[in-house]
Amino acid sequence: MTLFCIFLLNPIFQAVIQSFYSWKGIASAPMIFVGLKNYKEILQAPQFWLAMKNSGIFLIGGFVVLMPLAFLLATIITSSLPWTRFFKTAFFMPIMLPLTAVGLMWVYILEPNWGLLNSVLLKLGGEGFTRNWLGNPKLNVITVVLVNEWTYAGFNMLIFASGLVSIPQELYEAATIDGADKRQKLFYVTLPMMKGYFKIFSVLCVTGCLKTFDLMFSMTGGGPNGSSEVPATLLYNEAFVFKNFGHGNTIGTIILLTGFVLSLMLNKFFQEDIG
Repeated sequence: MTLFCIFLLNPIFQAVIQSFYSWKGIASAPMIFVGLKNYKEILQAPQFWLAMKNSGIFLIGGFVVLMPLAFLLATIITSSLPWTRFFKTAFFMPIMLPLTAVGLMWVYILEPNWGLLNSVLLKLGGEGFTRNWLGNPKLNVITVVLVNEWTYAGFNMLIFASGLVSIPQELYEAATIDGADKRQKLFYVTLPMMKGYFKIFSVLCVTGCLKTFDLMFSMTGGGPNGSSEVPATLLYNEAFVFKNFGHGNTIGTIILLTGFVLSLMLNKFFQEDIG
């Protein structure tokens, strides 16, 4: 509890306090109280709303791509199919790698001139499908989102797998006796029993997408021309590149409050009925 207060609660408290000040991040530099000026400037900055929009794309990708993918992988490794041990290792391996290494690996794969993806497309006669995946402002965020889903599919697979193995087999047997087919078992047995695990996934997905940094920073750096900025990369640039720690702490506080509010809403949405 002491470590929790020193290394988590204390920095959060300091960040919130410093969001009301103008400060260059130098110990000898004075901290000038500016009230809500930092919040006004950040909320009026088009770049901030572009970063929030990109976080929204991460959220959409999380629920549209990552959630069904992770659930599908969980059904595979909990089934009676052969090679399930191999599948468990293969699916989980990306999350075991450092995110910076994953980002750099995909930078080389997606390189437009000699990268693996475009090279394979050219070999297969798909010249029209080759793209500058990370340099195109219309594609770079979506590309990083898909890499993010590939990276975290194995981790979320374990969340859903733990839920699938906890469902009593008697429920499926009773459904079979009642004449339920596979689709009906999925919608009337499996999914209702997985409600708590979907809540865990949703909270982790929302908070993770809001504070995503590693992949975007290592793959695009927020470029080109700030088109792929997310709140965390914008925070980094404001605080450590432009030395405006007031703006940086303001962005951090907004991320914290947004994640907290969305987490409360998700908990309310997934709240189990009592009685």
